[in-house]
Amino acid sequence: MGRLDGKVAIITGGSGGIGTAAAKRFVAEGCKVLLVDINEGALQQVVAELGNESADYFVADVSTPEGNQGMVKKTLERFGKVNVFLANAGIEGTVKPIPEYPLEIFDRVLAINVRGVFLGLQNVIPAMLQAGGGSIIITSSVAGLIGSPGVSAYVTSKHAVIGMMRCAALEFGGAGIRVNTVNPGPIETRMMRSIEEMVAPGAGDQVKQGFLAQVPLKRYGYPEEVAQLMLFLASDESSYSNGNTYVMDGGFTAA
Repeated sequence: MGRLDGKVAIITGGSGGIGTAAAKRFVAEGCKVLLVDINEGALQQVVAELGNESADYFVADVSTPEGNQGMVKKTLERFGKVNVFLANAGIEGTVKPIPEYPLEIFDRVLAINVRGVFLGLQNVIPAMLQAGGGSIIITSSVAGLIGSPGVSAYVTSKHAVIGMMRCAALEFGGAGIRVNTVNPGPIETRMMRSIEEMVAPGAGDQVKQGFLAQVPLKRYGYPEEVAQLMLFLASDESSYSNGNTYVMDGGFTAA
């Protein structure tokens, strides 16, 4: 038997590195998944790998009410219920000191990373209550626990979703809905490549070496490792886990 047999999950940011890895682990453990993202071609590719019986997709901008309403409607029509919500969609913004940070980029980062999670909760929780409860996993970051120069919008957004998680955990724990965050450190994904290049254009490899020097394990993590933690939180094995931050960072925040 799979660890998620009979469960149905919505995964936003479903065509990104962590979202795709989580979808593969969930499906391998018996879950049906709806992947949500803005890039239809990338979503189609992931669904083709997972198989149409176990996976479907929905194209949406998660910062909009319509996108979140639509993803829940599509999930209920295709799979009949929602047991797991992985609020994973996020963008990094740019790297600039606060006085120079473009307001339009700041607003877009918060729209996707914070408003998108809030709207997801608003629309998923009623469906999850109908299913008798479930697990909500929000992808935060070590940037939700510590500061970092130049990425004020991203750091602000990742701190914010931890506060949102704690409120939701208190509001709905009694109804059988558990809410937690996963806080990855540096992970081998497109986002890290983007950040490295923005910190020092043309010298991303040197920036990576600087990050690695701060990780006791001396390597970046892999999306599959983050997905394993998400699988635990999605499963009944984490039945007493609620209102917590789960850090996977190779020791980055240990100092």
